[in-house]
Amino acid sequence: MKLANPSVMEAYQGLKYSDDRSDARWLAEMLRLGILPTGYIYPEAQRPVRDLLRQRSFLVRQCTAQLLHTGNILSRNQGRKTGQQQLRQMTVAEVRQLFPDRERTLAVESSLRVIEVLEQQITAIEKQVLGRIKPEAGFRNLQTVYGVGPILAMAIWLETGEINRFKQVGDYASYCRCVTSTRISNGKKKGENNRHNGNPYLAWAYVEAATMPRGTTGRRPALWNGRRPR
Repeated sequence: MKLANPSVMEAYQGLKYSDDRSDARWLAEMLRLGILPTGYIYPEAQRPVRDLLRQRSFLVRQCTAQLLHTGNILSRNQGRKTGQQQLRQMTVAEVRQLFPDRERTLAVESSLRVIEVLEQQITAIEKQVLGRIKPEAGFRNLQTVYGVGPILAMAIWLETGEINRFKQVGDYASYCRCVTSTRISNGKKKGENNRHNGNPYLAWAYVEAATMPRGTTGRRPALWNGRRPR
């Protein structure tokens, strides 16, 4: 099976019209000539683990949204800022002491219960993914890099796949969105390519590792809590 890469594929200029049949014929002709640009097909055996880690990212964003929403409710009604750690430790009894009316109490209480469930599922996902890839030597080696902890190592290991598919270091850096997409000719900017090409999860992981405060292990990267990858 071949996965055609449309981003580096040029249409046949001799065609006067284009439809599914003519496009399929042109793809078959490029395949016959050995010039069909193809993409990487991620190994089927590791695909469920990678997708499960992506599910963790989705749940963390949902959890952060609930924390921010709950913090905003308390800020509007109490006039003070409450940290995320304080919100996680807040009990229903404490919430009922803050508001005299049942409506506001129920609003905060429902968010706290959702946060609790989300964090339980996030922990379960982390445990399952870690159990699957912990024996891998590459996963362990990644954690020897400064700023890369277990979560970042999981993301880099699973999103990279087979590293030998990249012919040069620059190809991998481009795939991670770590290079600019500017086209320069004679020292002048002539335009930009699609800067969204590449893997957003790897882009997040390497930016987070590069900005990790010194002295930390990268175990709980802040960017997983909802901020989008750069």
